[in-house]
Amino acid sequence: MIDSSTSLLASQTHDIVRFAMGAPNAELVPEAEFARLFAAAPAGSFDYGATEGEPELRAQLQSYLRRQGLEADADRLLITTGGMQGLDVAFKLLVDPGDLVVVEAPTYTNGISTALSYEASLLEVPIDDDGMIVEALPDFVARAGKTPRVIYTIPNFQNPSGATLSEPRRRLLLELAKEWDAVIIDDDPYGALRFDGTEVPGFAELSPGNPRLVQVRTFSKILAPGLRIGWMDLDPALRQLAVNAKQAMDTCTNVPLQHVVAAFLAEGALDAHLSHLRAVYRDRKEALLRSLGQRFGSEVVATHPEGGFFLWLTLDGRYGGIDTEKLFPRALAHGVAYIPGPAFAASGGFRNALRVCFATSTPERIREGVERLGAALDEELLVAAAEAPR
Repeated sequence: MIDSSTSLLASQTHDIVRFAMGAPNAELVPEAEFARLFAAAPAGSFDYGATEGEPELRAQLQSYLRRQGLEADADRLLITTGGMQGLDVAFKLLVDPGDLVVVEAPTYTNGISTALSYEASLLEVPIDDDGMIVEALPDFVARAGKTPRVIYTIPNFQNPSGATLSEPRRRLLLELAKEWDAVIIDDDPYGALRFDGTEVPGFAELSPGNPRLVQVRTFSKILAPGLRIGWMDLDPALRQLAVNAKQAMDTCTNVPLQHVVAAFLAEGALDAHLSHLRAVYRDRKEALLRSLGQRFGSEVVATHPEGGFFLWLTLDGRYGGIDTEKLFPRALAHGVAYIPGPAFAASGGFRNALRVCFATSTPERIREGVERLGAALDEELLVAAAEAPR
């Protein structure tokens, strides 16, 4: 649903406020700097590259991560073609048909799809404001009748809810993974985009060198999604298998763009860029919350993330019976796009919920988008009332 919305929106000829895709707006992408760095790419940049990634990018990435206080050993890093390839490699290596994979509910659609593509059996665990309800996980596992092979989590500003997994729950999840000999796939595209609150230590900080931890990261949300450059951090014993798997996928990640990102990091430009993004996204989140409150009051309940891209909206009151998947064509006709709640659960639940991205639109466009959403919801109520039996 998420990826197909790109083609769907491109085919529309009328003005649409785009709350659907999780992407920065074009004015937030340093295109001029990228063009300059691309033109200055070194000789040989258009040849095949090493599957594990260009040495300069890996060195610059290590330096950047260490400035953040994170361990970044060269024998743990693998450059990937976006975060999605990292997820694909991880599930390919770790999941056999029938293996139990714990996922959050709701969670990232493509994470679910990737696990299912390797014939995983999914165990959905609900979330609250502190992320996955890890305390309930042993009971869920007991009812499933087998222990999980993989626990898939988006710990920071979760997609779609915006929730952040609390430190006590992170510690408990590490303990449970050890008890079950399970691997945690830590998918964190948004962690660098905290604009409020206090940092929560990551799994790798809480348990350095943990062989049961596979970290999947990407530059898509902090630089530009079209770069398609990400990375994995995983145990050295598993890394060579990951390299082998990637070789069978695409041989190497786009070499010229690896050099662009390496040069961007070498110039020290990322820190200032992130600082700017955090300020912009804070303003946009607040604009969205204000607009929702003014238009809907308590009839649309929104999450309050401290970073990232998304709000998760739950319809209540008069709107509580509306199916957001069925509403979508009407909303699109009114000029606003979002992702319906059922896209974020294998079980197809969350029919009265939807995800909206505040990163893509200015505060003015956000206000317009909320008004258009309200018009679509109100029209849906009128149509339902007219069609109701008398």
